Amino acid sequence: MTAEFSPPSSEPSSVERCRLLLQQWRTGLTLSVREQALLKGELNLLDRQLRRLKERTLRIAVFGRVGVGKSSLINALIGTNLLVTDVAHGCTRRQQSVTWPVVVSGLNRIELVDTPGIDEINAAGRARLAARVAQAADLVLLVIDSDLSRTDQDALETLLATGKPLQLVLNRCDRWPDADHPALLNSIRSRLPMPLPLTAVAAAPRVPMLCRDGRVHSTTAKPRIQALKHALLPQLEQEGELLLALQSLRQADHFQSSCLQLRLQQQRRRAQGLIGRYAAVKATGVAVNPVLALDLAGGMACDTALVLQLSRLYGISMTPSAARQFLTRLSSHNALLGAVQLGLSGIKQLLLALVPMSAGSSLAPVAPVALAQAALAIHASRLTGRLVARQLLRHRGGQPGALLQRLAKRDPVVQQWLKRWPQRRRGTLQPLLP
Repeated sequence: MTAEFSPPSSEPSSVERCRLLLQQWRTGLTLSVREQALLKGELNLLDRQLRRLKERTLRIAVFGRVGVGKSSLINALIGTNLLVTDVAHGCTRRQQSVTWPVVVSGLNRIELVDTPGIDEINAAGRARLAARVAQAADLVLLVIDSDLSRTDQDALETLLATGKPLQLVLNRCDRWPDADHPALLNSIRSRLPMPLPLTAVAAAPRVPMLCRDGRVHSTTAKPRIQALKHALLPQLEQEGELLLALQSLRQADHFQSSCLQLRLQQQRRRAQGLIGRYAAVKATGVAVNPVLALDLAGGMACDTALVLQLSRLYGISMTPSAARQFLTRLSSHNALLGAVQLGLSGIKQLLLALVPMSAGSSLAPVAPVALAQAALAIHASRLTGRLVARQLLRHRGGQPGALLQRLAKRDPVVQQWLKRWPQRRRGTLQPLLP
């Protein structure tokens, strides 16, 4: 009887791996009542992003100054005047989303989000609005209607700092002769902090019309947005599903970073006290122990207990064996201190061994050596505690950021995306460490 072999299952795609990882990570995410309250806004934002990933709904935010034609651009893309527009400008007072009726492989829906104008609020408010809009979108279209203004540049810098994909759209290009378009586009590109896609459109062009009474007035002509469609749709067809997955990973990574910073901030004082107590115990044990082997065993036991206590403090489960493995990985950071401590222990043991031959005179140097050991043990414990706090919080299993890095190494498309749209800049955790 011939055995039948099924072909080996193919490796899941980058998108599927993102979905599986995020599902497992979100299911295993545990937050205290206080953390849930303090991170409620970010958690809601994350859950909406994960829901869109599950439903394959990509979100494109249309952003820009008042009166640049954001609503008109969305109306032109969807092919109907669904959003209110007015010559007086400033019609959009809150975010509104509509469905873009196009078919894109891997996506069930594409939402176009109209946003309020950014030049009716102060600079700090503009930065907050830009960051909030970018966080809730997978792709941002920054609409301008002339060369870059100071307000446009400020918004551009904030949007780029969030790490979200960004494209520029020059609207109302019908106000300039076609021959002037290349010079205008080159001028805009020269003022950009990095190369960005830039497309010229006319969402609601006006053309002159002669009336019977001889007067001239303008009327709306057919939108000229084919260049933008030709730039967006092929890209979404090829990479839209991956873009949605990557932005979901980034949102999860950002939330986890916020959660870890909050835990560090909340537990810093308790961690300092914990490290101080274990440092004192270790220093006392090392100073009074005459046997080198007991010094080493006692120090390892004390550091292992410190790791376990810190892991409980930060809400991370860890077994004693895992704690010892963790300390082994950290040994390279304090190898010099360990070598000095080992040398001092050897000197102390030698001095004690020479007591019978020196008639007790070798006891005199033992006390300074023991004090040096105690001081070194305290410093080593504090250093270990800081390293443990940093490593425990940065290298937890299943981090979304870790998967992003692995995908970038294995998938050239992911690698190119992350090169074009690097992660948001993060603040240092150093001031929050114990």
